[in-house]
Amino acid sequence: MTISETHSTSSLLRELYEDKLPHLFTIRADYQTAGRGQTGNSWESERGKNLLFSTLLRYPEVEASEQWRLSMLVAVAVREAIVEAMRREGDEVRGEETKIKWPNDIYYKDKKLVGILIENILSGRKIAYTIAGIGVNVNQTEWLSNAPNPLSLKQITGKEYNIEEILECFKEAIQKWENQSTEAIREEYIKHLYRRTGWHRYIEREVSITPTSIVQGADNIEGAFDAEWVDITQQGEWVVRLKNGQEKKFHFKQVRFVL
Repeated sequence: MTISETHSTSSLLRELYEDKLPHLFTIRADYQTAGRGQTGNSWESERGKNLLFSTLLRYPEVEASEQWRLSMLVAVAVREAIVEAMRREGDEVRGEETKIKWPNDIYYKDKKLVGILIENILSGRKIAYTIAGIGVNVNQTEWLSNAPNPLSLKQITGKEYNIEEILECFKEAIQKWENQSTEAIREEYIKHLYRRTGWHRYIEREVSITPTSIVQGADNIEGAFDAEWVDITQQGEWVVRLKNGQEKKFHFKQVRFVL
């Protein structure tokens, strides 16, 4: 389902939701008046330039305790779609430089290509359905908001991309990966993880509903620390090792990357 404009494809999909809607039912919009990101962040997109869509995922066998599996699944599928789109334009090498930034954004080097918002609706101990809201920066080249690090596929390669083709790449990728084991999905997720190796700077923060931003150039900011990635727990916690050897676990939004 493709529409010209809506407030938010995810909000609209939730409003239209019925039990009879099929798995992978998708709403794509040319423009969103209130596109949403994680924890209150907004999403800037020039009309008709980017891929803005939300997909209904139905996995009735998935337990509520397995929500992290679905987050990894969507991130892996979106990344694979981006890589395939770039490969079709003859840019396979740079496609491989795209990474999954925990928990599920897609980055090219230190710039944000894709934002993903996962909403799980629970029914007892099961996930009744999931809405994956996804915004891919495709052909936009100018940014008017104060978003700190947006980047589009066109800015990387200089080429114009077919938006519908990227959406089809995503559907193909998620149908491929949804039948894989949790361990296989996790292995692929970690293989392409942003900042998986080396020492990097972070800032710890309190969890809140306040919109967040990427911290840039925070060498002297109070609370900044250096750490190396160690693992991701089965619940999706980010585990790092400090310089003194201590390991720390963080839930989403408890820590920010310093870019």
